[in-house]
Amino acid sequence: MKVLVRKDAYFDSVVLMLLSRELKGRPGVKDAVVAMGTGMNLGLLASTGCTAADLAGATPNDLVIAVDCADPAIADATLVAAEAALTRRKGTGGTGAQGVREPATLEGALELVPAANVAVISIPGAYAAREARKALDRGLHVMLFSDNVTLDDEIALKTYARSKGLLVMGPDCGSAILNGKPLCFANVVRRGPVGVVAASGTGLQEATVLVDRAGSGISQAIGTGGRDLKNEKVGGITMLMGIEALAADPGTKVIVVISKPPAPAVAAKVVAALEATGKSAVVHFIGLAPAAAAAGSRVRFAANLEEAAGLAVAIAEGKTYAPRMFAQSDAEIAALVARETAGMAKTQRFIRGYFTGGTLADEAWIALHALTGAVWSNNQTDAKFVLADPKTSVGHTVVDLGDDVFTVGRPHPMIDPSTRTERIDAEAGDDSIAVMLVDVVLGYGSHADPAGALVPSLVAAKQAAVKRGGRLAVVASITGTPDDFQGYARQQATLEEAGIVVMPSNYQATKLAVRIMEKVVANAGGAR
Repeated sequence: MKVLVRKDAYFDSVVLMLLSRELKGRPGVKDAVVAMGTGMNLGLLASTGCTAADLAGATPNDLVIAVDCADPAIADATLVAAEAALTRRKGTGGTGAQGVREPATLEGALELVPAANVAVISIPGAYAAREARKALDRGLHVMLFSDNVTLDDEIALKTYARSKGLLVMGPDCGSAILNGKPLCFANVVRRGPVGVVAASGTGLQEATVLVDRAGSGISQAIGTGGRDLKNEKVGGITMLMGIEALAADPGTKVIVVISKPPAPAVAAKVVAALEATGKSAVVHFIGLAPAAAAAGSRVRFAANLEEAAGLAVAIAEGKTYAPRMFAQSDAEIAALVARETAGMAKTQRFIRGYFTGGTLADEAWIALHALTGAVWSNNQTDAKFVLADPKTSVGHTVVDLGDDVFTVGRPHPMIDPSTRTERIDAEAGDDSIAVMLVDVVLGYGSHADPAGALVPSLVAAKQAAVKRGGRLAVVASITGTPDDFQGYARQQATLEEAGIVVMPSNYQATKLAVRIMEKVVANAGGAR
């Protein structure tokens, strides 16, 4: 293990992730991490074997290169290669591979696109607030992809932006669709009457693709960042401005709000703001039981993301929404359950959810925890069921592989599926697993063939179960549309040809997994 700290050097997080992956592919390199020296990153680097002496003096302004190699000579050569790659990258501001200028500053970008009114910012959090302020000063709305922005900076930026009539989406905002254009992690959906404001990236993606699948479309989809509603000091500034914008938008008939549980006072402000628009609205607070709509209210509350999308489309079309659990008939679901549980061994009694989307993982955890009362996760609020080691599953486990603990020095698993496939490969020998539950997220930012990258590990896990005398059920959902460049139909065919059950939504996939587990429990005589 060798570590190099470069003082006062910062690079875009995606550049660092891709360089980490490149270094790990070199012969003799066991592992490599290239990351900024934030407190979280230093803690994670320490857990991989870096010593306190290795990391001494590193600050969030510094770049850390850590390599674990077969011998010292390879480690030295790898550090040299890393520095050379970063030096070449530092020279950006010239012409990219497609012959397009790559400006190195906001000012340079505005020279190329003087009519731009949105800036997407993805740099280390220590510098992101400063760049966001520059963009706001230039009259630009800001999509702040960066995380590790302080709470005080977020409040100051959003307060300043509001005074100028501008939006700050973020920090840690990964998805938006503005005027039909997907930004960062987002899908290609048709235009239509449903507007969305969401404090959840994959929640926004799942809702918008389900609206598209129902034959309707999206006017605008605005991300807020996770703290916007959860933290009472932020007070839902972006959410409230997003609602106001959609209220004034003639192309929006129905407003959808999606968030993890907000601060109660902020939730009340959001509902009041929706009522004041005079437009119909649908609210889904993930993890909270839907509230009853008040008499005469134009605000409806949904129990899950699929219901939120379905309600919105029905209201926009002047129809009545009919709640459902499955698109298939009861007989078809029963046949699926019977097929997927046939031949399971008595030792198989647990479910494992391996997710790339945090909100999709939450939706699955909520449903499965209700079944068993004991589902472990790296990303849940009940301390009794937080994984002691997030990299090792225990019993029933739903893991969000996009969590920070898994992404230091490597791309998000939507970009690089190896984080998930390595986890599946490591646990494929566990004879207690009955069901694997996975999401496949398409769209901009995501891997070119997420299903194709995932299938070999899932097939190997299924084959291993058969060799042990059992059967492994794998259930998947696809968050995407036919117009996403990965191709929804191609992704579905890849999964189904490998014997994986594909359901129309994450909600339905989770409910099918619950049905399979109920059958597993029944076959085991009631033991969970």
